[in-house]
Amino acid sequence: MPTQEAKLITIREAAELLGVHPETLRRWDNEGKLKAVRVGERGHRRYNTSDVNRLMQGHTR
Repeated sequence: MPTQEAKLITIREAAELLGVHPETLRRWDNEGKLKAVRVGERGHRRYNTSDVNRLMQGHTR
C-alpha cells in the first residue's frame, strides 16, 4: 500500500481555514485538540491538512 506524504500548512493558513486566531491554534496544540508538527530549528508549527479538514467538519465559524 503506497504511503501518501502529508501536506503541511502554516499556522496562519490553518487559522484562516478554521476562522480562528493563530493563538487559538497554539492553545489547541497545547491541549491536544489539534496537534502541530514542529519544523526547523525554531520549532515552527505546521499543521497536517487532513487534521485541519477533519476539525473543520465539526467546527463552525
